[in-house]
Amino acid sequence: MTLKRLGDILKSVEVLEVSGEKDIQVSGITFDSRAVMPGMVFVAVRGTTADGHDFIPQAVSKDAGVVVCEKVPEEKAGHAVFVRVIDSARALGVMASNYFDNPSSHLKLVGITGTNGKTTTVTLLYRLFMALGYKTGCLSTIRNYVGRKIVGATHTTPDPVQLNSLLKDMADAGCQYAFMEVSSHALAQQRVAGLAFAGGIFSNITHDHLDYHKTFEEYIRAKKLFFDNLPDGSFALINNDDRNGKVMVQNTRAAVHYYGIKSMAGFKARIIESHVDGMLLNIDQTEIWTRFLGAFNASNLLAVYATARLLKQAKEDVLKIMSQLEPVEGRFQSVKSEDGVTAIVDYAHTPDALANVLATIRQIKATAGQIITVVGAGGNRDRTKRPGMARVAADMSDRVILTSDNPRDEDPEAIISDMKEGLDKTMTTKVIAIADRKEAVKTACMMAKSGDVLLIAGKGHEEYQEIKGVKYPFSDKELVMELLKIKSTNLH
Repeated sequence: MTLKRLGDILKSVEVLEVSGEKDIQVSGITFDSRAVMPGMVFVAVRGTTADGHDFIPQAVSKDAGVVVCEKVPEEKAGHAVFVRVIDSARALGVMASNYFDNPSSHLKLVGITGTNGKTTTVTLLYRLFMALGYKTGCLSTIRNYVGRKIVGATHTTPDPVQLNSLLKDMADAGCQYAFMEVSSHALAQQRVAGLAFAGGIFSNITHDHLDYHKTFEEYIRAKKLFFDNLPDGSFALINNDDRNGKVMVQNTRAAVHYYGIKSMAGFKARIIESHVDGMLLNIDQTEIWTRFLGAFNASNLLAVYATARLLKQAKEDVLKIMSQLEPVEGRFQSVKSEDGVTAIVDYAHTPDALANVLATIRQIKATAGQIITVVGAGGNRDRTKRPGMARVAADMSDRVILTSDNPRDEDPEAIISDMKEGLDKTMTTKVIAIADRKEAVKTACMMAKSGDVLLIAGKGHEEYQEIKGVKYPFSDKELVMELLKIKSTNLH
């Protein structure tokens, strides 16, 4: 338990009034009334499904030392100090950073936001900088790292208290750099408020998360907040191939740099050759063989290279290590059975990501075999992308099996029905629906013949399937390897 003076953790918080003594010592900070311990700060944050202000009485009854809120209740039982602020969510981020001694200021912290490519980019940056000899931290959808220590990940971007605790662990462990995914939800909810970023990367923006943001314009606005808040002296690295890239930096104070495969940019790359085991790229006038496939991965690799260069790393060292990097778990990982069936596991869960993966498969497929795609859509998430995902799969594949992803609290059949709305009559003949994901993958493996490519999309690295609030063990990778009788434990 670390004691901190309340006045110190309120530094840079927009405080309207304090009812009580600012010089008291507090023993922690939380926004969950169930986690309140005597002497802690409880921050009442307004969420999408619940309002923390409704739980102030519970926090006070558990002897919270301080309550931070936007509206002070009329009856203030107990002895807690009440702090009224303009924005509780922002206050939580700033206070969490202050409580943990502003750990991001002791690191060169770089964040990436965008619809696709975040996990691959931060993971490769982490691996690159570790290989360059720097102790490095990583915060990603798959897992978090403090140097070589693995820390489990539950969200793309953790809540402010978890986030700053992890960053403090990194700073205390001697990490010099840290790379993190910054989700649109995190930006809208002010989870990264109070962090000192050395730089930010924009990968792309396509159709996703409209269940939360409601409109595409709001989704863009959430992403743009990241660059609006970058400080003087930082950099903003923008994918110039995305037409919304320049929108992101309209109001930024950061130094703006661009990268691109198709467009003019300060950091440029092009694909020279593509093969089943990798591609030859020209990056910054130098040829480099990589173990990655697809234009989307060429863009991710270019973002990695550009970030390293902006962080003053030597070109030759960066390119040498990049040529040795392996694909990230669950991102276009492939295996081949003894009878010639290639299976690819990928996290693609938006129409654009699915189209990118299928375009790459069509480009590298050396035989006349079929492309068989197994795809679903998550429950309790953006319904509007479901028809587009089915349409892309049917348009770019020879056979399609629509199935469940993580149905959560929705009926898998209802999700599949939404997906089918994207199909025209010519597509329906090559599409079947099997709600049970294991049976869907099994059926696809039975269909596949020598020379065929089997794409299992949507879950990637995940080792569970979430149904009615329960996460059941489930791995696309392990299942397909079992069904195709592939003994090797490594996908490429």
